[in-house]
Amino acid sequence: MTPCYDAVVVGAGPYGLSTAAHLLGRGLNVAVFGRTLELWRERMPKGMWLRSHWWATNLSDPRKAYGFGQFFEEAGYAKGHPVPLETFINYGLWFQRRAVPNVDETYVASIERRDGQFAITLEDGREVTSRVVVMAIGPYHFAHRPEQYNELPAEFVSHSSDHSDFKRFEGQDVVVIGGGQSAIEYAALLHEAGAAVQVVSRRRISWLAPDRMDARSILERIRAPRATIAAGWDNWVLDRMPYFFYRFPQAWKDAYNRQYHSGASDWLRDRVIGKVRLREAQTVANLAVREGKLDATISDGAKLRADHVMLATGYKVDVNRLKMIHPALRRELKTDVAVPILSHGFESSIPGLYFVGLTSLRAFGPLFRFVAGCTAAAHRVASSVGRTRVARARTTPRRATVANAAAGERQRARQEA
Repeated sequence: MTPCYDAVVVGAGPYGLSTAAHLLGRGLNVAVFGRTLELWRERMPKGMWLRSHWWATNLSDPRKAYGFGQFFEEAGYAKGHPVPLETFINYGLWFQRRAVPNVDETYVASIERRDGQFAITLEDGREVTSRVVVMAIGPYHFAHRPEQYNELPAEFVSHSSDHSDFKRFEGQDVVVIGGGQSAIEYAALLHEAGAAVQVVSRRRISWLAPDRMDARSILERIRAPRATIAAGWDNWVLDRMPYFFYRFPQAWKDAYNRQYHSGASDWLRDRVIGKVRLREAQTVANLAVREGKLDATISDGAKLRADHVMLATGYKVDVNRLKMIHPALRRELKTDVAVPILSHGFESSIPGLYFVGLTSLRAFGPLFRFVAGCTAAAHRVASSVGRTRVARARTTPRRATVANAAAGERQRARQEA
């Protein structure tokens, strides 16, 4: 018999685990498919540090029993800033074991719509059904690779999300494309792994001020209150009213999201300046493979040779890349610039199909680019699913009563005849 669930969560990263925890907290029968924290464990480099403070990097459960603070106390870790990647991974696994213990690490191969519910086929051939599917697939599927690099052989170019270890680049010349936190930190790690590194950034690198979050005066805290993304009133509003952004016109939201650039943490300065060549406000004009090397011309006319180009160019949502969603279902899905159009409950135009995390950024704002958005997304999705379940529970008995009454009337009419 095919297993049937109230909800299936596709993805077991921070958003998937948090949403599943809230759905389970409502007493729903929930399945979670995907490798736990796969992006963090397998597609981020060893030695990486998180830019966010630990208190801004909580996964979410309805009882608030499994926050980062509880993990520090139970596991004996010391609180500090910045947080090592390994510490966050250990926290995430600790959270999963307690809040979402039954993650099935099989990938989803196909999601279809049949007879008013979703039919999910797993890569091992198993099938399950569910009336709700939450897409919490994380950013990996949306790795942005500028077109000019598409023709290069794979051994010469890669995206930053393709790597968890930089040892293979020892002794090589590597060009990093990008100027945000990831680009600068990856440049530092590549240099420390023994590579000669140059960074080409189309913007000037925006260096963040030294962190003083715990040492600010009362006046500083009034001028720029503490928030999970960064100090400031705009970020405070995103924290305290996470759904408010949704109410603005889409053109305004797009403009706001575009200007929300990622700066580089101050603690990267000493690891990069004087050790990595920074080519700021420049782009790669020409690129070709010659004699086993990459020859590049920069927009200022400079020429350079490299063994490899690493694209720290971020992520761009395109629902057409989600091949696990059956083509027929994708055709039904209403999108704008290939991004799902979502309701205030994170539900798409297909009833019961929800999107959280990066896929909700365009509708709900930059908070949902970060782990900090997990609580708001998980709470809203669980509330929406819960309301639908209650509504169905209320209407089903009524329909049954009406049907039974009609059957009774027919039976009495036959007897009287």
